[in-house]
Amino acid sequence: MTEAWELSAFGLENLRRVERPTLEPGAFEVRVRVRGASLNYRDLLMLEGKYDPRVPLPLVPLSDGAGVVDAVGPGVTRWKVGDRVAAIFAQRWQSRVPIGTAEIRSTLGGPLDGMAITERVLHEDGLVATPDHLSDVEAATLPCAALTAWSALREEGNVQAGDTVLILGTGGVSTFALQLCALIGARAIVTSSSDEKLDQAKDLGAWETVNYQTHPEWSGPVRELTGGVGVDHVIEVGGAGTLDQSIRSTRPGGHISLIGVLAGPAKVNLTRVLMNNICIQGVLVGHRAGFEAMNRAISAHGLRPVVDSTFSFGELPSALARLRGGAHLGKICVDLEQR
Repeated sequence: MTEAWELSAFGLENLRRVERPTLEPGAFEVRVRVRGASLNYRDLLMLEGKYDPRVPLPLVPLSDGAGVVDAVGPGVTRWKVGDRVAAIFAQRWQSRVPIGTAEIRSTLGGPLDGMAITERVLHEDGLVATPDHLSDVEAATLPCAALTAWSALREEGNVQAGDTVLILGTGGVSTFALQLCALIGARAIVTSSSDEKLDQAKDLGAWETVNYQTHPEWSGPVRELTGGVGVDHVIEVGGAGTLDQSIRSTRPGGHISLIGVLAGPAKVNLTRVLMNNICIQGVLVGHRAGFEAMNRAISAHGLRPVVDSTFSFGELPSALARLRGGAHLGKICVDLEQR
């Protein structure tokens, strides 16, 4: 039997640990023994019914997982038993071709079952090899947060060495964006309401920091740091509640990667977008080819993810509670080898 966490109705109180039959992989499928998983804010919204209230239930949650191949089905050529792999968030999105409905509907953790399960059968194209220097728990941080940051900076934003990037917050995507900026040679300005977190961001390579609690109109200090010009790129994880300040922080012709919806609703002055020729690009994680390119960069530079905390498989509700609390810096992980 395979152990899993399963959501029968929306609400964290309806998350239950269950047993499911162990499945054999079919044609072009592999079975992965999942060793590590990580949490994203999307997972919390999905569990609470706020992300997609029409998602089919019951649902195995969590988009991110990594482990080792323990069985292969007929016709599989990409993988063999013993290979270490990570699952792709959008299972059918393979390359930079424009994403369509089929790709959007192939995402793990909703509408497809996710990775909070000890054994998961997936198509061979829905996996990538994990960097050798990372543990399976560390590798489990890559599918959503790391790839989203990579897609925003490289695939969509084309950020270059010397560019200035404004990064909102210190969650999973933001921390990876900070690390990737250091790798690329871009200058990162990081915002947070915590001076302690801003000090940690400095240790991770932030060029400058701004406390948005101290400076509610934080676009002012950001523009001062750039000599009044504005930043080249923004990693926007707040959504409508922070977008206006992000627009005010961006130089003419700059780029905003719209990634999250953490902040509440607010009015946005779109005239500035028009008059300053600013590009606002939605980023839905990324595709297989981008994942592989990112992993090559991670391997070449020995980059290690920032892991805030690691919980056992049985402690998933506690891990979700820490995510909801928002006190973390980096990624919250689950070690499935610890039951």
